[in-house]
Amino acid sequence: MGDAPIDAPDPASDTRQDEEFVSFGRETVTRAEKTRRVGDVFRSVASRYDLMNDLMSAGVHRIWKANLIARLAPRPGETLIDVAGGTGDVARAFLDHAERVQRRTRSARPAFAIVADINEAMLEAGRKRRRAHLAHVAADACRLPFADRSADALTISFGIRNVAAMDDALREFRRVLKPGGRFACLEFSRLSHSMLQDAYDRYSDAVIPSLGDWVTGDRESYEYLVESIRRFPDQSSFAARISDAGFSGVSFTNFTGGVAALHTGWAV
Repeated sequence: MGDAPIDAPDPASDTRQDEEFVSFGRETVTRAEKTRRVGDVFRSVASRYDLMNDLMSAGVHRIWKANLIARLAPRPGETLIDVAGGTGDVARAFLDHAERVQRRTRSARPAFAIVADINEAMLEAGRKRRRAHLAHVAADACRLPFADRSADALTISFGIRNVAAMDDALREFRRVLKPGGRFACLEFSRLSHSMLQDAYDRYSDAVIPSLGDWVTGDRESYEYLVESIRRFPDQSSFAARISDAGFSGVSFTNFTGGVAALHTGWAV
Protein backbone atom coordinates (compact mmCIF):
# COMPACT_ATOMS: atom_id res chain seq x y z
CA MET A 1 0.00 0.00 0.00
CA GLY A 2 3.06 2.24 0.12
CA ASP A 3 2.52 3.65 -3.39
CA ALA A 4 -1.09 4.65 -2.69
CA PRO A 5 -1.70 8.42 -2.76
CA ILE A 6 -3.69 8.51 0.47
CA ASP A 7 -1.44 10.58 2.71
CA ALA A 8 -2.37 14.08 1.56
CA PRO A 9 -4.48 16.03 4.08
CA ASP A 10 -8.06 16.94 3.40
CA PRO A 11 -8.48 20.48 2.01
CA ALA A 12 -10.15 22.86 4.43
CA SER A 13 -13.91 23.06 4.24
CA ASP A 14 -15.32 26.13 2.48
CA THR A 15 -18.47 27.20 4.32
CA ARG A 16 -19.42 29.71 1.64
CA GLN A 17 -19.45 26.99 -1.01
CA ASP A 18 -21.57 24.77 1.22
CA GLU A 19 -24.19 27.53 1.34
CA GLU A 20 -24.56 27.69 -2.46
CA PHE A 21 -27.75 26.13 -3.83
CA VAL A 22 -27.99 23.03 -6.03
CA SER A 23 -30.74 20.61 -7.07
CA PHE A 24 -31.71 17.53 -5.12
CA GLY A 25 -34.36 15.74 -7.13
CA ARG A 26 -37.16 18.27 -7.56
CA GLU A 27 -35.93 20.43 -4.68
CA THR A 28 -33.32 23.18 -4.42
CA VAL A 29 -31.05 22.77 -1.39
CA THR A 30 -27.62 23.91 -0.19
CA ARG A 31 -24.57 21.89 -1.18
CA ALA A 32 -24.17 20.72 2.39
CA GLU A 33 -27.80 19.60 2.52
CA LYS A 34 -27.46 17.70 -0.77
CA THR A 35 -24.37 15.93 0.53
CA ARG A 36 -26.25 14.92 3.68
CA ARG A 37 -29.33 13.73 1.80
CA VAL A 38 -27.36 11.77 -0.79
CA GLY A 39 -25.59 10.11 2.13
CA ASP A 40 -28.95 9.13 3.57
CA VAL A 41 -30.01 7.67 0.20
CA PHE A 42 -26.99 5.43 -0.13
CA ARG A 43 -26.94 4.37 3.51
CA SER A 44 -30.47 3.16 2.95
CA VAL A 45 -29.75 1.13 -0.19
CA ALA A 46 -26.13 -0.01 0.39
CA SER A 47 -26.88 -3.62 1.29
CA ARG A 48 -28.95 -4.17 -1.85
CA TYR A 49 -27.19 -1.72 -4.17
CA ASP A 50 -25.64 -4.26 -6.57
CA LEU A 51 -28.86 -6.28 -6.74
CA MET A 52 -30.86 -3.16 -7.60
CA ASN A 53 -28.38 -2.23 -10.34
CA ASP A 54 -28.82 -5.69 -11.86
CA LEU A 55 -32.60 -5.48 -11.69
CA MET A 56 -32.89 -1.91 -12.99
CA SER A 57 -30.61 -2.52 -15.98
CA ALA A 58 -31.34 -6.23 -16.55
CA GLY A 59 -27.66 -6.78 -15.85
CA VAL A 60 -26.55 -4.56 -18.73
CA HIS A 61 -24.62 -2.24 -16.36
CA ARG A 62 -22.00 -4.99 -16.15
CA ILE A 63 -21.44 -4.78 -19.91
CA TRP A 64 -21.18 -0.99 -19.72
CA LYS A 65 -18.58 -1.26 -16.96
CA ALA A 66 -16.64 -3.90 -18.91
CA ASN A 67 -16.45 -1.42 -21.78
CA LEU A 68 -15.17 1.24 -19.38
CA ILE A 69 -12.37 -1.08 -18.24
CA ALA A 70 -11.51 -2.01 -21.82
CA ARG A 71 -11.23 1.69 -22.67
CA LEU A 72 -8.93 2.34 -19.71
CA ALA A 73 -6.68 -0.64 -20.58
CA PRO A 74 -5.24 -1.03 -17.04
CA ARG A 75 -1.56 -1.88 -16.76
CA PRO A 76 0.67 -3.26 -13.99
CA GLY A 77 2.05 -0.65 -11.62
CA GLU A 78 -0.77 1.84 -12.20
CA THR A 79 -2.87 3.46 -9.49
CA LEU A 80 -6.62 3.91 -9.96
CA ILE A 81 -8.88 6.14 -7.88
CA ASP A 82 -12.49 5.02 -8.25
CA VAL A 83 -14.59 7.93 -6.95
CA ALA A 84 -18.06 7.16 -5.60
CA GLY A 85 -16.83 3.60 -6.02
CA GLY A 86 -19.42 2.11 -3.71
CA THR A 87 -19.02 -1.64 -3.43
CA GLY A 88 -15.87 -1.57 -5.59
CA ASP A 89 -16.89 -3.56 -8.67
CA VAL A 90 -15.08 -1.20 -11.07
CA ALA A 91 -11.93 -1.11 -8.93
CA ARG A 92 -11.81 -4.90 -8.71
CA ALA A 93 -12.28 -5.21 -12.48
CA PHE A 94 -9.42 -2.74 -12.99
CA LEU A 95 -7.14 -4.86 -10.80
CA ASP A 96 -8.21 -8.10 -12.47
CA HIS A 97 -7.40 -6.70 -15.92
CA ALA A 98 -4.03 -5.34 -14.80
CA GLU A 99 -3.23 -8.67 -13.12
CA ARG A 100 -3.83 -10.56 -16.37
CA VAL A 101 -1.46 -8.19 -18.16
CA GLN A 102 1.05 -8.60 -15.32
CA ARG A 103 1.07 -12.38 -15.70
CA ARG A 104 1.44 -12.12 -19.47
CA THR A 105 4.27 -9.60 -19.34
CA ARG A 106 5.84 -10.97 -16.12
CA SER A 107 5.87 -7.50 -14.63
CA ALA A 108 6.97 -7.27 -11.00
CA ARG A 109 4.70 -4.34 -10.09
CA PRO A 110 1.02 -4.93 -9.35
CA ALA A 111 -1.60 -2.30 -9.94
CA PHE A 112 -3.25 -0.60 -6.97
CA ALA A 113 -6.81 0.70 -6.66
CA ILE A 114 -8.55 2.98 -4.18
CA VAL A 115 -12.31 3.07 -3.75
CA ALA A 116 -13.11 6.61 -2.61
CA ASP A 117 -16.68 7.11 -1.43
CA ILE A 118 -18.29 9.63 0.88
CA ASN A 119 -20.67 7.02 2.27
CA GLU A 120 -19.32 4.70 4.95
CA ALA A 121 -22.15 2.20 4.49
CA MET A 122 -21.19 1.74 0.82
CA LEU A 123 -17.53 1.39 1.73
CA GLU A 124 -18.35 -1.22 4.35
CA ALA A 125 -20.34 -3.23 1.81
CA GLY A 126 -17.26 -3.16 -0.45
CA ARG A 127 -14.80 -4.10 2.30
CA LYS A 128 -16.62 -7.40 2.77
CA ARG A 129 -15.29 -8.44 -0.65
CA ARG A 130 -11.62 -8.60 0.18
CA ARG A 131 -9.12 -8.06 -2.62
CA ALA A 132 -5.35 -7.63 -2.60
CA HIS A 133 -4.02 -4.21 -3.60
CA LEU A 134 -7.40 -2.55 -2.95
CA ALA A 135 -7.99 0.20 -0.36
CA HIS A 136 -11.18 1.94 0.74
CA VAL A 137 -11.08 5.63 1.69
CA ALA A 138 -13.91 7.86 2.92
CA ALA A 139 -13.72 10.93 0.70
CA ASP A 140 -15.84 13.75 -0.73
CA ALA A 141 -15.49 13.94 -4.52
CA CYS A 142 -15.15 17.74 -4.27
CA ARG A 143 -12.31 17.54 -1.70
CA LEU A 144 -10.29 14.43 -2.45
CA PRO A 145 -7.64 13.57 0.19
CA PHE A 146 -5.02 12.65 -2.42
CA ALA A 147 -1.85 14.35 -3.56
CA ASP A 148 -1.58 16.28 -6.83
CA ARG A 149 -0.67 14.14 -9.84
CA SER A 150 -0.82 10.90 -7.88
CA ALA A 151 -3.11 8.65 -9.97
CA ASP A 152 -2.77 7.11 -13.42
CA ALA A 153 -6.52 6.71 -13.88
CA LEU A 154 -9.68 8.00 -12.23
CA THR A 155 -13.16 6.60 -12.71
CA ILE A 156 -16.63 7.48 -11.48
CA SER A 157 -19.61 5.30 -12.38
CA PHE A 158 -23.18 6.47 -11.81
CA GLY A 159 -21.96 8.87 -9.15
CA ILE A 160 -21.23 12.25 -10.70
CA ARG A 161 -24.89 13.30 -10.72
CA ASN A 162 -25.00 12.84 -6.94
CA VAL A 163 -22.04 15.14 -6.28
CA ALA A 164 -22.96 18.45 -4.65
CA ALA A 165 -20.72 20.55 -6.94
CA MET A 166 -20.02 18.76 -10.21
CA ASP A 167 -17.57 21.28 -11.66
CA ASP A 168 -15.54 21.38 -8.44
CA ALA A 169 -15.35 17.59 -8.51
CA LEU A 170 -14.18 17.54 -12.14
CA ARG A 171 -11.39 19.97 -11.27
CA GLU A 172 -10.41 17.74 -8.35
CA PHE A 173 -10.27 14.75 -10.68
CA ARG A 174 -7.95 16.69 -12.97
CA ARG A 175 -5.77 17.73 -10.00
CA VAL A 176 -5.08 14.22 -8.72
CA LEU A 177 -4.32 12.72 -12.15
CA LYS A 178 -0.79 12.54 -13.47
CA PRO A 179 -0.06 14.21 -16.83
CA GLY A 180 -1.39 11.74 -19.37
CA GLY A 181 -3.71 10.19 -16.79
CA ARG A 182 -7.02 8.82 -18.00
CA PHE A 183 -10.45 9.93 -16.81
CA ALA A 184 -13.56 7.84 -17.41
CA CYS A 185 -17.09 8.66 -16.26
CA LEU A 186 -19.99 6.28 -16.81
CA GLU A 187 -23.37 7.85 -16.21
CA PHE A 188 -27.01 7.57 -17.17
CA SER A 189 -27.71 9.97 -20.00
CA ARG A 190 -30.14 11.00 -22.76
CA LEU A 191 -31.55 8.64 -25.35
CA SER A 192 -30.89 9.43 -28.99
CA HIS A 193 -34.58 9.69 -29.95
CA SER A 194 -37.22 11.75 -28.16
CA MET A 195 -39.89 9.05 -28.42
CA LEU A 196 -37.54 6.55 -26.81
CA GLN A 197 -36.70 9.09 -24.10
CA ASP A 198 -40.39 9.60 -23.34
CA ALA A 199 -40.93 5.86 -23.08
CA TYR A 200 -37.88 5.48 -20.85
CA ASP A 201 -39.09 8.31 -18.59
CA ARG A 202 -42.46 6.63 -18.19
CA TYR A 203 -40.76 3.33 -17.37
CA SER A 204 -38.48 5.03 -14.84
CA ASP A 205 -41.38 6.73 -13.07
CA ALA A 206 -43.58 3.65 -13.00
CA VAL A 207 -41.11 0.84 -12.34
CA ILE A 208 -37.89 1.93 -10.62
CA PRO A 209 -39.36 3.43 -7.39
CA SER A 210 -41.69 0.45 -7.03
CA LEU A 211 -38.78 -1.93 -7.59
CA GLY A 212 -36.74 -0.05 -5.01
CA ASP A 213 -39.59 -0.29 -2.54
CA TRP A 214 -39.92 -4.04 -3.11
CA VAL A 215 -36.20 -4.87 -2.89
CA THR A 216 -34.93 -2.33 -0.34
CA GLY A 217 -38.09 -1.04 1.34
CA ASP A 218 -37.12 2.50 0.30
CA ARG A 219 -39.26 4.01 -2.47
CA GLU A 220 -38.23 7.61 -1.78
CA SER A 221 -34.52 7.03 -2.46
CA TYR A 222 -35.26 5.59 -5.88
CA GLU A 223 -37.64 8.44 -6.69
CA TYR A 224 -34.67 10.74 -6.06
CA LEU A 225 -32.38 8.62 -8.26
CA VAL A 226 -34.89 8.77 -11.14
CA GLU A 227 -35.14 12.55 -10.85
CA SER A 228 -31.35 12.94 -10.60
CA ILE A 229 -30.96 11.06 -13.91
CA ARG A 230 -33.56 13.28 -15.55
CA ARG A 231 -31.81 16.48 -14.45
CA PHE A 232 -28.33 15.38 -15.51
CA PRO A 233 -26.82 17.30 -18.47
CA ASP A 234 -27.00 15.76 -21.92
CA GLN A 235 -23.91 14.17 -23.41
CA SER A 236 -22.57 17.22 -25.26
CA SER A 237 -23.17 19.58 -22.33
CA PHE A 238 -21.42 17.28 -19.88
CA ALA A 239 -18.49 16.79 -22.28
CA ALA A 240 -18.10 20.58 -22.43
CA ARG A 241 -17.92 20.75 -18.63
CA ILE A 242 -15.22 18.07 -18.57
CA SER A 243 -13.22 20.12 -21.09
CA ASP A 244 -13.74 23.28 -19.03
CA ALA A 245 -12.24 21.43 -16.03
CA GLY A 246 -8.96 21.10 -17.93
CA PHE A 247 -9.17 17.73 -19.67
CA SER A 248 -8.10 17.22 -23.28
CA GLY A 249 -9.33 14.79 -25.93
CA VAL A 250 -12.78 14.62 -24.33
CA SER A 251 -15.24 12.30 -26.04
CA PHE A 252 -18.28 10.21 -25.22
CA THR A 253 -19.72 6.89 -26.34
CA ASN A 254 -23.41 6.08 -26.00
CA PHE A 255 -24.44 2.70 -24.64
CA THR A 256 -27.86 1.13 -25.24
CA GLY A 257 -29.04 4.03 -27.36
CA GLY A 258 -27.97 6.63 -24.82
CA VAL A 259 -29.44 5.08 -21.66
CA ALA A 260 -25.89 5.46 -20.41
CA ALA A 261 -22.82 7.19 -21.81
CA LEU A 262 -19.10 6.78 -21.19
CA HIS A 263 -17.22 10.10 -21.11
CA THR A 264 -13.43 10.01 -21.33
CA GLY A 265 -10.63 12.54 -21.26
CA TRP A 266 -6.91 12.96 -20.66
CA ALA A 267 -5.11 15.00 -18.01
CA VAL A 268 -2.45 17.29 -19.43
